[in-house]
Amino acid sequence: MLLTITTTATPATDLGFLLHKHPERVQEFGQSFGTATVFYPEAGEERCTAALLLEVDPIALVRSRGRNSPDFSLSQYVNDRPYAASSLLAVALADVFRTARAGRCKARPELPGTPLPLEIQVPALPCRGGPELARRLFEPLGWAVEAQTLPLDEGFPEWGDSRYVRLTLRGTVLLADALNHLYVLLPVLDDGKHYWMASDEIDKLVRAGAGWLGGHPERGLIARRYFGRRWALARTALTRLAELGDETEEQLEPALAEEAPTGETAADEAAVAEAAVAEAEAVEGAAEGGGEEAGAARKARPLNTLRREAVLRRLEELGAVSVIDLGCGQGELVAALLARPRFARVAGMDVSSLALTVAARKLRLDRMPDSKRARLTLFQGALTYTDKRLAGYDAAVLMEVVEHVDPPRLAALERVVFGRARPRHVLVTTPNIEHNVRYEFLTGLRHPDHRFEWTRAEFAAWAARVAAQYGYHVAVEPVGEDDPEVGPPTQMGVFTRDQRS
Repeated sequence: MLLTITTTATPATDLGFLLHKHPERVQEFGQSFGTATVFYPEAGEERCTAALLLEVDPIALVRSRGRNSPDFSLSQYVNDRPYAASSLLAVALADVFRTARAGRCKARPELPGTPLPLEIQVPALPCRGGPELARRLFEPLGWAVEAQTLPLDEGFPEWGDSRYVRLTLRGTVLLADALNHLYVLLPVLDDGKHYWMASDEIDKLVRAGAGWLGGHPERGLIARRYFGRRWALARTALTRLAELGDETEEQLEPALAEEAPTGETAADEAAVAEAAVAEAEAVEGAAEGGGEEAGAARKARPLNTLRREAVLRRLEELGAVSVIDLGCGQGELVAALLARPRFARVAGMDVSSLALTVAARKLRLDRMPDSKRARLTLFQGALTYTDKRLAGYDAAVLMEVVEHVDPPRLAALERVVFGRARPRHVLVTTPNIEHNVRYEFLTGLRHPDHRFEWTRAEFAAWAARVAAQYGYHVAVEPVGEDDPEVGPPTQMGVFTRDQRS
């Protein structure tokens, strides 16, 4: 089975740095079920293609599976696994391109944060749901999708079509995002995995789906198929994404109906999503007075809702009229600001062009009334580089942003925001790592892209230092329920520039 990744960004051979695979070498990687080989069919300044070829050993594949494998019995010996892309290819991709999926490149650290024009081709992919399902899964992620059904046998057209498609994806995307899309969605399209599903798969999905899966319109379908219809695992993963994802929506609506295999119905799909909603809403409460009885009677709200409400409330109290959301992601805060006419100018900036594309779609930019559209600006940029477009706003918001910045680069962010842009107010929210013990399934940091998370004392010290250095004063406030032992889940610094500065 084969997968190719092509870019036309100049110089195109930078693809080798991102993949950590030299274009002039052929490299082999042993897998429990065969051998993965990476090579470059073409490697020029204007066009470069990396190929991942997986050669499956059928005997090794049979020996590596248990009786709970989806291909047990006769299909151990007669199956398409050596020839068609499946979870085998996804596992090999995750292993071979592990560093690239994490968005790291020591040799060229600026490259992983740059979206590239990419074309990805999978010649034969089992797709239970046909080309339409492939489009439903990849198009919301910013891909132009070409999915062509393959015939059972070209020599006998009367036999009809097979369940396989030839898949081509084109888009300008971060390479790490593209690899994670494939890692999650290849086995979802196939609707089967070659190994037994266990609880550690929850962390794998949350890491790979960070920043995109929580807001995907088909997330219920994706989770159900990814976990092989193990409802408890799917519910937990969806809840984790709703709680911890920086760019996810608060609610997980029932997914669209699909062809229901093995007797499943759309009602089953809705039940999974509805259960995830209930679990997500029960994690973090508003807990704003009223006693135990009143608290039990009220539905708790997700942390990202509380965070956004806290930011909006403080912006209104500060009298801000123009606001820029730095690291706006998919535009949730931007939408809330636009819904309040008092904010006459609203801007959103993000380093990810894909996130901005999704934000424009969710904001219905193409159908937005002219009066509202005139208040809005969206643009791509990086917080570690001086940019005159950041200046001229009453307030800037960095909501769950600083923890995504490598510590050595924080000084550059501080200089750009507090030293050069110099808004009257800056609001910074970030996780309180001490509160992580309250999340039952969480191991490590809250998000796979977090470079660090601060304790309350560490955040207060950072805020005080930055305020003193750049002529601001700062107040640190809790967001969410302020646990008496470990503090609130989120901490917010409200910076106000000194009058004399």
